[in-house]
Amino acid sequence: MGEPEREGAKTINLAERRVFSQRFKPLYDEGMGLVERAAEYLDGEGRAEAKKMSRIAATLYAAESMRLTTRLMQVASWLLLQRAANSGEMSREQVASEKAKVRLDTASAHENAPGWPELPAAFKEIVLRSLRLQAVVRRMDEEIYGGEEAVDAGRRGAGNPVSDQITLLNTVFARG
Repeated sequence: MGEPEREGAKTINLAERRVFSQRFKPLYDEGMGLVERAAEYLDGEGRAEAKKMSRIAATLYAAESMRLTTRLMQVASWLLLQRAANSGEMSREQVASEKAKVRLDTASAHENAPGWPELPAAFKEIVLRSLRLQAVVRRMDEEIYGGEEAVDAGRRGAGNPVSDQITLLNTVFARG
């Protein structure tokens, strides 16, 4: 540290190395597994639990379910893009361009929000896992592709976020 960078010297980016190696698979599996777990919960047990909640908790549950779904779709999109790059289906430049449409900053209600204590433990656990996964992916993204300036520059050229997300998913699945 502190030494001037020599011409031609290469730095090793550990996050990039992880994403573009077989060590990426556990992260990918964790993310896709969480997407599946959340979908199963929201369509089954969560639907039944929501009917038993007070109006305040049910409103929070509905809002938090939307945030959870959005967060997981964004993380899944990022993971799918990295997998496409890892397998050689997309170049790193293509991935960088497409991933500018991905948002890794979906917030969540706080534990002191009205109705939070009434939310089912299984739901809160999925939300907390999704927030931890989003934080890991966001750190990796920043290390590989740059900080917020790069992300903001990519977003300025973006159109409708929902349309961009559908286009992004179509791009990734069309190659897979």
